[in-house]
Amino acid sequence: MAAVRSSAVAPELESGAVTIKDFCSAISDDWDTFIASQAQATPFHSTAWMRSLQKTFGYENRSFYAERNGRISGVLPLFLVSNWIVGRCLISTPFADYGGVCAQDEESADALVTHAVEMGGAGKVDFLELRHRTAKSRPNFHFKDLYVSFATDLANEPEAQLKRFPRDTRYMIRKGEKAGLQLQSGVDQLPEFYSLFILNWRRLGTPVFSRQWLETLVREFRDAAILDMVRLNGRPVAGVLSFLFRNTLYPHYSGAAPDANALAANNLIYWELMKNAIHKGLTGFDFGRSKKNTGAYQFKSAWNMPVSQLQYQTCMIERKDPPDFSPANPRFALAANLWSRMPLKATTWLGPRIIRWFP
Repeated sequence: MAAVRSSAVAPELESGAVTIKDFCSAISDDWDTFIASQAQATPFHSTAWMRSLQKTFGYENRSFYAERNGRISGVLPLFLVSNWIVGRCLISTPFADYGGVCAQDEESADALVTHAVEMGGAGKVDFLELRHRTAKSRPNFHFKDLYVSFATDLANEPEAQLKRFPRDTRYMIRKGEKAGLQLQSGVDQLPEFYSLFILNWRRLGTPVFSRQWLETLVREFRDAAILDMVRLNGRPVAGVLSFLFRNTLYPHYSGAAPDANALAANNLIYWELMKNAIHKGLTGFDFGRSKKNTGAYQFKSAWNMPVSQLQYQTCMIERKDPPDFSPANPRFALAANLWSRMPLKATTWLGPRIIRWFP
């Protein structure tokens, strides 16, 4: 593998060596232009996500890219996280469903992974985690099969999309419509959305993000950040913050009032998202990741979408055993149960101070 840290290869060479270079803000536009051309890229590979992480959590950006003949041939968004819970680690990408290498050829991909391992060794990190959707087996890397993803191509018309759903799902959509729920779009609803968001996360027994994180994402993603809410007589019942990338809608964060399930608000809002995406000419809908055998997994399974095993990979460097900091770990079950019973004000204050330890 021809991977070196040097100046770019002469442009006249049709096939040159792959050069690894550190990310800098000056190449942000080139980085984003490159990932926009790659089918395996996601919004979590974007510089908008990278900037949001730095501004909100202060993680050290160790991202780098592969270059061939003066042009980007692959990227790896990567962050150094260090705390008393996870230790010292390199993650691609924190708080994201997807991450890892995005490259146009195997040589560039291999060069990026090799450099990440070398960086981890030089920095004496405990482990390196690459949140790939799909990945080939590599020496010293362990696959993590905790998560699956739900994604589908959208039909050309809403009616055709509706016919793809099981009868029970169509029934719940009609129930939400009959309840009188109305959709409202706009990021100006963020304060109301956050009030639903913190309820959701406490119910799940999970420390919640700060409102600053959501505000930063909206600011950095600009028009690609979409906030939708369904309301009953003006009152917010459920909301979803989504990201638009490469003709695909990625619903990422959600919030719901206590009566949302009884009103079928969650079913209705995701249907409205799909309808709007089709009307805008989008071709894909990515429900994101879920842990197997959870409530979120069961809910997403009801939409008759293809399910894919996510192939997260971890390379042990200073640490001997693969880490497991997931809320699904039985060691965290008691803590999650206690968290779900705490006063909302307490979880809203403590959550942002704790969640940064679990990227």
